Amino acid sequence: MRLFKTTALFFFLFTFVHSQNDRVVIGKVSNGNEPLTNANIQVLNGETNTTSTKDGSYIIPVETGDVLAYHASGMEPISIQVEDVTRVLNIDMKPRVEKLRNVTVIDDQNSAVQTARKRKRAEKDLIRTAFGTLDKSRVSFPVRTMDADEILQGEYNLRNVLRGRFPGLTFGNGSQFMGTNPFLRRNRSPFTGARNFNSIFLRGRTPAIFDIDGQLFTDFPDFLEVQNIERIAVLPSLAGTVRYGTMGKGGVVIINTKTGGSSFKDNSRTAMVKTRYGDNSFDDTKLAKGDIQGAPTYLKELRSAATFDEAKSLFAATSKKYTSSPYFTIDAYQHFYERWGEKDYADEIVTNSYHLFENNAVLLKALAYVYESQDRYDKAYEVLRDAFILRPHYAQSYLDLANSNRNLDNAKRAAVLYTRYYYLLKEGFMQSDSTQFSRIINRDFDNLIKLKKTEVVGSDKIGKIKVGDEKFEGTRLVFEWNDSEAEFDLQFVNPNGQYYTWKHTMADNPEQIIAEKNGGYSSAEHLIYEPNGTWKINIKYLGNKSLTPTYLKATTYFNFGTNAQRKEVKVFKLTTKNVNQKLFSIANGNSIKADDFSKTPLMPVQAKSTTK
Repeated sequence: MRLFKTTALFFFLFTFVHSQNDRVVIGKVSNGNEPLTNANIQVLNGETNTTSTKDGSYIIPVETGDVLAYHASGMEPISIQVEDVTRVLNIDMKPRVEKLRNVTVIDDQNSAVQTARKRKRAEKDLIRTAFGTLDKSRVSFPVRTMDADEILQGEYNLRNVLRGRFPGLTFGNGSQFMGTNPFLRRNRSPFTGARNFNSIFLRGRTPAIFDIDGQLFTDFPDFLEVQNIERIAVLPSLAGTVRYGTMGKGGVVIINTKTGGSSFKDNSRTAMVKTRYGDNSFDDTKLAKGDIQGAPTYLKELRSAATFDEAKSLFAATSKKYTSSPYFTIDAYQHFYERWGEKDYADEIVTNSYHLFENNAVLLKALAYVYESQDRYDKAYEVLRDAFILRPHYAQSYLDLANSNRNLDNAKRAAVLYTRYYYLLKEGFMQSDSTQFSRIINRDFDNLIKLKKTEVVGSDKIGKIKVGDEKFEGTRLVFEWNDSEAEFDLQFVNPNGQYYTWKHTMADNPEQIIAEKNGGYSSAEHLIYEPNGTWKINIKYLGNKSLTPTYLKATTYFNFGTNAQRKEVKVFKLTTKNVNQKLFSIANGNSIKADDFSKTPLMPVQAKSTTK
């Protein structure tokens, strides 16, 4: 343990060693169309401030960790945290929307009412469980439900609510049926501290358990306030309780309370549920077609070469002009590695220009993404290790390096990195995140333990780690982007042609982006519980506050959480803004294919399937 702590602190303390006194951020402030003059830019909690010039330009001294606040007359204020790589921030400000009281909008009222009704009907089929959201309308096993409007006003006794309402449900003393089940014996009410053997039975002689807002209880929940119940669902069949294992062999009673959940608005896991309601039919004609991104001139020239020698000559002539561009290096490397299969020549291109990457974690991650999409996991690991050294205080660094070790079949080293992150989190060196990132890393660590248990549980340090209950089996999508300033809309279209859009923008989801900055991560996951049919994933890229591209990595896990688990990786270079375009499609849960981006410099390389 002493060695573990020393190593962890070493990596954490290996941080900023260079003076930040001469750092500045430059950029332009606009309203999206025209520059904004006299916009105020200020370092929060500091005395440094400046104003934009006639063309919207500004320059301001900063240090890493500063928060820049932008204010302009009639515009919504914006706050941006300065990171180690932040040099340019071009800000598009939005008009301030004044909220008026006692104003009723009646235009298209019928459509709004219909949408609300559809949404309400769809939500009645959704039940929050310890294992995600259950959709009653789509499962093959029986689910009996009762909503709040079916509970008598003033009722306070939960037994009265349940009694006679659900067929086959009976009350009794469950003590004689506890047997040797350690879960049933050791669990006490968290409110009373005592066991309550006044149980209910749904199947056989084993008491049912309770799933209350995702928490499992074996005692009858006398502590619940009946009038706070939003929905009750009963799972009496074996097929419906299989995810609960032996704990649920007597059946499960699920209770969602009004104050215990988020009304099915969990961005990280219910995107695939949200596609079901509302007037959200997908119109394929609105997608951009063809080569939208547009290849750079140098790449068009390289692609025109008929032979490898001709391509080499073109590269030699072009590289003099773009010698300082890391994006040119990545494009050229990809071209020679993928088009001509010249591994050594392609590697030499990166080696000769690696000085452009080595002190910039954003560029290192872009290069690592490309390596991973080519299954060059050893190369990706070396690059991610350099990024880790630059950002040992970023949560994403631990996840990236841990998963990179998994790609190299180094399960033990991966487990150590996961646990190092949890240790730093426990000690307060990392900022806790209860929404997006914690679910991703918990799920990854649980998945490692499940698939590589014999390799990693031998260590006492690993075996005693408890990270949570993040079980899921199905198709899992994990998106990662190299630039934390990137803004985009991800659109998921289900097999029925309905869509849901996850907005990763400061205008629509500022809390999420602030949490990402504070926690040091840039990733999101979306789960498909029912992968049959063809799902389409589209994107509208909105920029990253500079004129540089953003690299997006999409990892699709098929049969996630099972012994048949495999994954495929695609990488996309995003440049063109404000155009909704295709990323890829997932067909029947067992294949992935590139769409329009295969014709562009995004180069969505098809990785070989792997179970790592």
